[in-house]
Amino acid sequence: MPFPLRASVHGIALLSLVAVMQPSAPSRAAEVVVRAPDGLSESLRDASLSQTAVTEGRTEAQDLIAAAQADYRRVLGALYERGFFSAEVHILVDGREASDLSALRPPASVGTIEIVVTPGPGFVFSQAEVAPLPPQTPPYPGFTVGASAGTEVMKDAANAGVDSWRQVGHAKAAVSAQDIQADHNRNTVAARFGIAPGPRLTFARPRIAANSAESEVRPERIRAIAGIPEGQVYDPDDVTTGERRLRRTGAFRAASINEDEAVGPNNTLGTEIEVEDAKQRRFGVGAEISTVEGLRLTGFWLHRNIFGGAERLRFDAEVEGIGGQTGGIDYSLGVTLTRPAFRHPDAQLTFRALLQREDEPTYESDVLEIAVGIDRIISEQLSLSGEVGLRIAESTDTFGTRDFRHILLTGGATWDNRDSTTNPSKGAYADVELMPFVGFGGSASGARATADVRGYRAVGERVVLAGRLQAGAIMGPTIANTPPDFLFYSGGGGTVRGQGYQSLGVGTGATRTGGRSFAALSTEVRTEVTEKIGAVAFVDFGYVAASSTFSGGDWHAGAGLGIRYQTGIGPLRADLAVPVTGGGNSVSLYVGIGQSF
Repeated sequence: MPFPLRASVHGIALLSLVAVMQPSAPSRAAEVVVRAPDGLSESLRDASLSQTAVTEGRTEAQDLIAAAQADYRRVLGALYERGFFSAEVHILVDGREASDLSALRPPASVGTIEIVVTPGPGFVFSQAEVAPLPPQTPPYPGFTVGASAGTEVMKDAANAGVDSWRQVGHAKAAVSAQDIQADHNRNTVAARFGIAPGPRLTFARPRIAANSAESEVRPERIRAIAGIPEGQVYDPDDVTTGERRLRRTGAFRAASINEDEAVGPNNTLGTEIEVEDAKQRRFGVGAEISTVEGLRLTGFWLHRNIFGGAERLRFDAEVEGIGGQTGGIDYSLGVTLTRPAFRHPDAQLTFRALLQREDEPTYESDVLEIAVGIDRIISEQLSLSGEVGLRIAESTDTFGTRDFRHILLTGGATWDNRDSTTNPSKGAYADVELMPFVGFGGSASGARATADVRGYRAVGERVVLAGRLQAGAIMGPTIANTPPDFLFYSGGGGTVRGQGYQSLGVGTGATRTGGRSFAALSTEVRTEVTEKIGAVAFVDFGYVAASSTFSGGDWHAGAGLGIRYQTGIGPLRADLAVPVTGGGNSVSLYVGIGQSF
């Protein structure tokens, strides 16, 4: 919440001129020089309109003189933010004070603009008070007696005081008084801000804005998705979260929730939901290619509001292994129907079905799955999921042709605080899943557990260190009694680049199968070469064992180099990898969109 600063400050008289625009002759590029003590130069340069004009390539003398004259106020403002209230500022245009120049008769050109600052002593707080505040509200950091008395921390402290009342239900809290006095003899500032909390409010029933009445999503569903808690104490986070929920459905191109200016009857606060529908239908295609795994083609079609309640219907099709060395060609067709705000604004009900044909180096499998599940968003970073499904499969491998019948009970959790999903530079991602499976019709029962953990750390401005750990285990049935596509392999683009696709399992030759436990570690050093081009060096390790306890297995490794080209949808990836173990000398190429993990 902005507020004016009233303080007695010696020094510069600011000159306000009315400029009559007239053409002037083109000038050579000017230079801005900042002469100030260390620690101030960068912030003063950032505040300078003269510097902005030169950076943008403007050379007209009239423009540069106008910018230099405006810089008196901007430079003083930057000094006030840092607690310097007795500064002396000179802005010289080719040696002449900018305030003495006429914008009506500018010189033919401007060569140098000097910003010369003598900041004087730094002021400190002799009084720093925001009152009243809710109980147990801590002082705002930096707004304490003896701390540097900058205007920026004053504004932030006043705004924080208002926010502290809003967080406990006082939606109309505001700064009601301010008293700021600078003592130039003692180099101190006494600052006091009064807060008027206003009444504690509860949410009224949210309204749908008049310009949103024609939305294809029914009004009661818009309210249910937003989840504004009618009758509960006001919390600004509920408003922000409601907007995020609406946008998350994908049914709306834009969504906002606006608070009423006036307090309603019985100390209630009205809100108005405004939405703009997104295009209901959408389709997309994708492709990835590898010298080992061949070409992978994907496509989808979706309807964002199939039944008028922001339900999403999506069909996905995939063909992979075209021209690869991974057995035959795999096919899959899936359909998913999701309904947001199922029993809770942050819960989503999902129905799905999948038909899949896998032709892998060590097995073939035809699969039908149908399932129903619930996804629950706990926070911006954490989500939980649960699902019950039926799975019917026919598989052929070294043990012959067999039928598998299972009831699947799947639970999972995902944590994601990465700064980007396609090109992260910091944060972490973790996905863990436990899937008990109950066999019937002669099929064995057991459980399958998997984990995928990734971390990212920036080193300087151009280097990112990335790591990924994958692990999985089958508990219960033997390898022979486990569906072959439940077992674990290593090798290829998703595990160990440079090694053959699913080249590491249990056994060799015609009797080779997947293992009951698996681990993989991938490490990358990602470097930004230019704004668009990046380079990557990586090493991958994989391990597979016949036991579910990770004992008695084998491992392999691969390494390589890659290049990245930044696009609007993520980096275009091309990796060349070779095996580190196994004695091979092949080179594998992997191409796709987004980082490898």
